[in-house]
Amino acid sequence: MDLGLSGRDVLITGASQGIGEGAAMVFAEEGCNLHLTARNADNLRRVRDEIVAEWPVEISLHPLDLGEPGAAERLEKAVSDIDILINNAGAIPGGNLASFSDRSWRDGWDLKVFGYINLTRVFYTRMKARNRGVIINDIGNAGERYDADYIAGTAGNASLMAFTRALGGRSIDDGIRVVGINPGPVSTERIYKLLKRRAIDWYGDESRWRELMARYPLGRPAKIREIADLMAFLASDRSAYTSGAIFTVDGGITSRSSII
Repeated sequence: MDLGLSGRDVLITGASQGIGEGAAMVFAEEGCNLHLTARNADNLRRVRDEIVAEWPVEISLHPLDLGEPGAAERLEKAVSDIDILINNAGAIPGGNLASFSDRSWRDGWDLKVFGYINLTRVFYTRMKARNRGVIINDIGNAGERYDADYIAGTAGNASLMAFTRALGGRSIDDGIRVVGINPGPVSTERIYKLLKRRAIDWYGDESRWRELMARYPLGRPAKIREIADLMAFLASDRSAYTSGAIFTVDGGITSRSSII
């Protein structure tokens, strides 16, 4: 399906691996020019090289830590006007209340929660001036299925869900659509870390993480492409009446009231 995205400029955070890398591949396939940012410069260069070997798109790389003060403003100055912002950077660690120090909780929120908010603030102004833009927040289903064993993440995701709905309810008046995606488990390095953390919390044995994965719908996490394809559709004009909405992609986990 041609989504009519060719030639549009897309900024993707956390683009050096996982869902961010998958999103970069999908938007490149659609003919978009990419601005990719993440902390790992070597991985960013690898992603760029793989993309340009397949698709004739323009790519700029911006290695930086979006959890640092002023990072959003520095990125804004380095990037030209964009049509689409994919907020994806950030992986809040798993664990219950006793697992977290004040520092680790704040570091996780500085990168993901405040990282999303800060980038949205700086690029929203630009998009509003052009009366055009799409902001997609990759959040996570823990924000709607509260989980005491992922306490910092569930609270942070719930905050971003409220932020997305509140802003997206009015943003369309400025020509900007703001939407969210709540993936459940996705086949990335991060989900296996979370499963191992959960296995320690529940069983006292990290090696039992596969028992937890077997309880997922279809016995597997989502494929990265199953999330990235939805991002591309939501960013396209085929979804032009969508704003202030959040789409859960977790195989029905939230609907069946599962704790996994």
